Amino acid sequence: MQHGAKNSRPAGNLVTRVSELLRQSIQAGDFKPGEKLPSEAKLTQAHGVSRTVVREAIAALRSEGLVEARQGAGVFVLEAPQPEILPFQNLDYERISSVIELLELRTAVEVEAAALAALRRSPQQEERIIEAHREVMRRLENGGPTSDADFALHLAIADAANNPRFREFLSMIGSGVIPRAALQAGQDASSGNYIAKLHEEHSEIIDAISLGDEEAARTAMRKHLKGSQARYRAVLRRSQSNL
Repeated sequence: MQHGAKNSRPAGNLVTRVSELLRQSIQAGDFKPGEKLPSEAKLTQAHGVSRTVVREAIAALRSEGLVEARQGAGVFVLEAPQPEILPFQNLDYERISSVIELLELRTAVEVEAAALAALRRSPQQEERIIEAHREVMRRLENGGPTSDADFALHLAIADAANNPRFREFLSMIGSGVIPRAALQAGQDASSGNYIAKLHEEHSEIIDAISLGDEEAARTAMRKHLKGSQARYRAVLRRSQSNL
């Protein structure tokens, strides 16, 4: 009776159970890379399942890159696959060099986003850009954190391009690409000169977009992001000279 009940369990559940047990054994080091798994007959007996279940469980492990079958030799454990590093997942925003890399990439994308915003923005989108700009200036003048507000401004410009891929790209990178901490470590980011410079750069972008001047918007965004690169490079040079 018990034996019959055991065999009545759905084969899919058995395959899952056996493959999970074998996976755990491999991950625990019971079977090391290069070692051969027990034979099909031994696994069948050890787990109390059919050969079909064992074969399907092994196939599941093969699809995960945990084992490989060698003709006439058996099934062998492989080195654990290295986790895939997705784009922009290994960023170190504390490293100024990483920030510069991203600013260079952003320049290639956002210059065109600004140009399209000049051509395609709606009145509502233009209002959001202007309000986002005002919020950046309020925070700068009050000496508060500006990263989120600055990022919101760039997102508003990306939205005004009316191509959702621009926002997706910026969101994938995240607001950490505008870390004021690095600049504050190398200069007084609340100083009048810094505020005036940032205000000038942002204002030129927004004016060009408001006037519908595609080429001027490109030029202004390029000037702004190139200026950011120059500021971060100056901080990088100062940090290296202090080593």
